[in-house]
Amino acid sequence: MSALTAAPVAESPLARRNPTMKLALLVLVSVVAVFVLDPLTPSVLYLLGLAAVVTTVRPPARTLALAHVPFAAFALGVFIVNALARPGEILWQAGPLRITVEGLEIGGALAARTLLIGILAIGFLLSTDGVALMTSLHQNARLGARVTYAILAGYRMLQEMPREWTTIRQAHTVRADPRDGGGPPRGPRHLGGVIFTLLVVSVRKGERMAQALESRGLGLEPRTTWRPVRVTGADWAMAGAVAAVVALVIGASAWLGYLEGPSALFG
Repeated sequence: MSALTAAPVAESPLARRNPTMKLALLVLVSVVAVFVLDPLTPSVLYLLGLAAVVTTVRPPARTLALAHVPFAAFALGVFIVNALARPGEILWQAGPLRITVEGLEIGGALAARTLLIGILAIGFLLSTDGVALMTSLHQNARLGARVTYAILAGYRMLQEMPREWTTIRQAHTVRADPRDGGGPPRGPRHLGGVIFTLLVVSVRKGERMAQALESRGLGLEPRTTWRPVRVTGADWAMAGAVAAVVALVIGASAWLGYLEGPSALFG
């Protein structure tokens, strides 16, 4: 995910939409997905979300695949744990291991939910500039200036951490004893030294950044915005389209008899 936050936001239809509106839709769909516990409904929503991200963000296939890795790994773990540990009608058993029908259903639903939230988060990160997001939250969501610029400063530091990590490792390599084989240093002791150095650098940089923000009047009111981020009619149209699609999928799933709610956990 660090590659997503560090990559520049490419020009795309979704990148032109208001960041606060996109964040609100991400939270809304995620909350709705929490109450859906059948495998089919979140799977359909995931496929629709994937198609929307591919067409409106147009990310490289490699970037999209790598961004899926943590979500896919977590989804697989959730699926396996539920399939093996949830009681119910036994579908397969070998010694202490058994797979139940209820475990497959609940595990599949939770895995599909994870992928759904993952693709929404990936689309949001790939199409949203950090500065525009914080400006929009300050302007449209009335988030305080102290919180806004503190989060933005932390976001910038997070973006720079991979570069800092590479620089520190290269410095350690240059200072390595050539008698150790001439290669880059490895091992827990080296890794601990790099992590400690990165921590010290980050703390010092954060202190300097805090002093710079305070010296520039952080928190003083009233403030002006250099590049305002407004909510347009296209943003409201996007919100209406997303809400309509989610409602249509859930309604169709309920009408066909596939929709399951939280009661499926205790059925």
